[in-house]
Amino acid sequence: MSATAAEPTAGRRRLGLPVVVLALAQLVISLDYSIVYVALPEIGAELGFSDHDLQWVVSAYVVTTGGFLLLGGRAADLLGRRRMFVLATAIYAASSLVGGLAQSPGVLLAVRAAQGIGGSLLFPATLSLINTTYAEGPVRNRALAIWGAAGAGGLCFGSLLGGVLVHGYGWPSVFLVNVPVALALAVLGRMLFPADQPRDRTRRFDAAGALVATAGLTLVVFLLVYAPAQGWTRSASLAAAGMGLVFLVLFAAIERRAPDPLVPVRLFLNRGLVMATAVAALFSATFSSLPYFLTLYFQAVRGYDAFVTGLYFLLPAVVVAAGTQAGPPAVARFGMLRLLVGGLAAGAVGALALIPAVSSDGSYLSLLPGIVLISLGQGSAWTALWIAAASGIAPGDQGIASGIASTSLQVGGAVGLALLVAAASGIGQQSSAADLLDGIRTALFVMSGALALGALTALMARRATSS
Repeated sequence: MSATAAEPTAGRRRLGLPVVVLALAQLVISLDYSIVYVALPEIGAELGFSDHDLQWVVSAYVVTTGGFLLLGGRAADLLGRRRMFVLATAIYAASSLVGGLAQSPGVLLAVRAAQGIGGSLLFPATLSLINTTYAEGPVRNRALAIWGAAGAGGLCFGSLLGGVLVHGYGWPSVFLVNVPVALALAVLGRMLFPADQPRDRTRRFDAAGALVATAGLTLVVFLLVYAPAQGWTRSASLAAAGMGLVFLVLFAAIERRAPDPLVPVRLFLNRGLVMATAVAALFSATFSSLPYFLTLYFQAVRGYDAFVTGLYFLLPAVVVAAGTQAGPPAVARFGMLRLLVGGLAAGAVGALALIPAVSSDGSYLSLLPGIVLISLGQGSAWTALWIAAASGIAPGDQGIASGIASTSLQVGGAVGLALLVAAASGIGQQSSAADLLDGIRTALFVMSGALALGALTALMARRATSS
């Protein structure tokens, strides 16, 4: 019996230690995105970043992750899931060590780009390991809920951990904390996961398609991060737009002729994957952008330090984790589509409830109804999203399927945050308190509208499917 066929059998018996390791890997990916938020002011002051360039401490990670995810997904399918898992965690460990020792902006930005490449290899390897280790159905849904709790909760917990570390040990600690964790994951992954099967020589890697897609997506994500702040007519924006379009058109031409394409067209006949891809973009554009605006509110409006700001993210992290754990039984009882609609609708109401609570003298207590609703919606929608992305996908395509959905997640995050910041009149750490409050409220209103529209669209899709 092949390893792939044997793995689901094991998954029916128990979840075991592998899901813990995979959840920790997902936690590392999420933490690396959000842990630097509260450290940005100290990083900017100590390394000499300009206000204009400081955003790239976050954006460099987003750009490379979004650009390399399709490559990472197919590499997991063809070169081996365990092999990619170990390689990616080793990249995280090495780059995090260099980041903690960085003395210049250029080195730190290069580190963030390397961490992004590590994330683009680790995310699809981790998700495809879950989807091939555990049988489709309740057991896999439970595993995805644990994995999802680590991922969705990490977006909030990262701000808490970042605040504690920066307060006690300075900004380098947000990088150095990754080193022992990533090394431990590499060792455990090597020990726990079955050895990769010999490569099927009848399947080709489509190296040309992978390289062209990576170049095109990286340029597109760069454009979406760079242009809203710097201008769409800047030479860098125009060059990224033109070259990105050329690469993506070339990618489409290569895929039409490739005997084993990087992105098989047949995957887009899977309704669950198509829906998951759309919801992933909306999820990241809204839920994942909220910590940016809450951090601005806590630090720049209310004047809280990194430690207190981090503590205020503890409750959202706990509620998000609770929402992800409620996902599997909710899917079994109500169905995946209803859970998606409910999660998005809860997020829309929660964002709306935050608008009057965001004020210059408001209490944290007044924020709680909105924060709880958003966090519950985020947790439940996250679990349903990845259940949908994996359902009905063959084991040999799980890596690229997760790569497609997670690419949408990254691109959606880049687009969403850029649009929300633009809608908020470009607010940042140097904006006045009045401008910040107006901008944050505007961003929350737009976020609520987008989530409500997403819930309505999902509801219409459900009715169309059932009719």
